[in-house]
Amino acid sequence: MLSRRSDLPLKGDATSRYLPWLVALMVFLSAVSVAGVFVIADVIGRWDHDVSGTLTVQVIPVGGEGGEAMTDERVRAAVEVVRPTPGVLAVRALDKKQTLALLEPWLGSTDVVQDLPLPRLIDVTIASSAGIDLVELGDRLAKAVPGASLDDHRIWLSRLINLSRTIQWLAVAVVLLIGFVTSTTVIYATRTGMSVHRDVIEVLHLIGAHDDYIARQFADRAFALGFNGGLLGLGLAVPTLTAIGWAAKRMEGGFLPQLSLSLPGFIVIGLLPAGAALLAMVTARATVHGTLARLP
Repeated sequence: MLSRRSDLPLKGDATSRYLPWLVALMVFLSAVSVAGVFVIADVIGRWDHDVSGTLTVQVIPVGGEGGEAMTDERVRAAVEVVRPTPGVLAVRALDKKQTLALLEPWLGSTDVVQDLPLPRLIDVTIASSAGIDLVELGDRLAKAVPGASLDDHRIWLSRLINLSRTIQWLAVAVVLLIGFVTSTTVIYATRTGMSVHRDVIEVLHLIGAHDDYIARQFADRAFALGFNGGLLGLGLAVPTLTAIGWAAKRMEGGFLPQLSLSLPGFIVIGLLPAGAALLAMVTARATVHGTLARLP
């Protein structure tokens, strides 16, 4: 396809000189957008898996002399309230050291908060299909253990997932827009090339050349230019994504999860040059057929 004989002098045609550069820019932007789509999808999956099946019970500590023993008693009472609930798989009370470990990614050194009366946390694992009445469970906790509260992670998780999916669809829309702009650019370059070589095309028609023969030559040229431009765009995207990944790794911890591109994401990004070339080829062929069909 890249080296088939052509009766049209398209190789030295200046009308498509900038097409590879435009395709390179489009592939670069598409690679960044596709990487964002796959990274967000992976983060959403991990959030949903790690958080949706858990609840947290928070017990306010008791101050004063003997307060720690009273707090431990309240924690045990809260565990006894939650454990028999249908759908609860496991209940684990966290001590102060484990609570400080949870705060460390946010605060760094936890020395400044070690002497503060931190709430005691109870990690509750529930079945994914469990229809637990959280309002009723929260009321029972509040009555049995003063100062105890129940936090349902699924509330804020659903909002966070909705926001992430909105960003994901926005990235998909950007990729589609890039494809549309690429097609428009190929259409313009093809029509310009046909106008420049109109005399040669008419001679080929007179000697019996079919429309598909002429369209194939423009399509082959568009494929070659699109593929070369796509490789250039991919070459620019790889170091950019590597730099972004390196910067994100330095920021991981706390609320920001591990950001990494999965194998399917690498495969899709690697196929972008071929996809851009095929899009250019199909668009050029359709443009030539449509233009020739309108000629007298």
